[in-house]
Amino acid sequence: MSFDRLIDRIIETKNPSVAGLDPHYSYIPGCIKAKYDHVENPLEAAALAVREYNFALIDALCDVVPAVKPQAAYYEMYGWYGMKAFAETVTYAQKKGLFVIADGKRNDIGSTMEAYAAAHLGQVEIRGQKLSPFGADALTVNGYLGTDGIAPLLPACKEFDKGIFVLAKTSNPSSGELQDKKVYARPSKTVYELMGGMCETWGEEVPGVKYGYSAVGAVVGATYPEQLSELREKLPHTFFLVPGYGAQGGGAEGVAGAFDKQGLGAIVNSSRAILCAWKKEGCPEEEFAQAARREAIRMRDDIVQHTGLK
Repeated sequence: MSFDRLIDRIIETKNPSVAGLDPHYSYIPGCIKAKYDHVENPLEAAALAVREYNFALIDALCDVVPAVKPQAAYYEMYGWYGMKAFAETVTYAQKKGLFVIADGKRNDIGSTMEAYAAAHLGQVEIRGQKLSPFGADALTVNGYLGTDGIAPLLPACKEFDKGIFVLAKTSNPSSGELQDKKVYARPSKTVYELMGGMCETWGEEVPGVKYGYSAVGAVVGATYPEQLSELREKLPHTFFLVPGYGAQGGGAEGVAGAFDKQGLGAIVNSSRAILCAWKKEGCPEEEFAQAARREAIRMRDDIVQHTGLK
């Protein structure tokens, strides 16, 4: 299954972290932006700068991190030019051996969710040809429409060896307004606990082969370490995507609870800290990719010392 491939990469790189490719225009060095000043359409110019920025980052990171996570919103904001850059980023990262998580948080039912599955994980048939529009390895999704919103994704996961990460306990400060509420069943459970349990159930249709983790993962934030540990214990077959490390305040000690006894079972995301490392270091902007690499190595070493990954 898809997450078996991801875990293989984690073991190979000895690194349970993913670099989030969220290329806000302000993050991109001026030396790259200036190359496209001649492009008449500003949206096209921005998308071309994003593409070059991403490719350089991927070149610098591909032997350090096992995966990258492009966030669709940062490409959609540049219109169709940006979505072209998104597709090219996915393809280029995979050519470099990286596992790609498309962060789209898609949420719908029926044929609409089937269309999302085809776009990001599967194929569409046009003129007798079967084509992969974006072709990511995994997709983040919102499960709060229940099984109707998840079931349409599972056939694509089976057929094309893909995975999904379902929002369970997210890293944002207001997540508890809904996710921490108790549902008065017997025994009572929080909403995020119920969602995690549903991930386990959905995952039974797409079980893992090598490591025991199904193709249905969960998003559980680094900013809530107690809930991370709680859900790791309760969801033995659910692989975690852990946002919130670094810029959002999550630390390496806090994320340790996301991992199993082998130091596996989760991958921790960092976006701004890696993308903007050149600004934090104060190094020349031309060294942005090398700065990103240094930050990714620092993050790897920080996390691994608390996880037991060998």
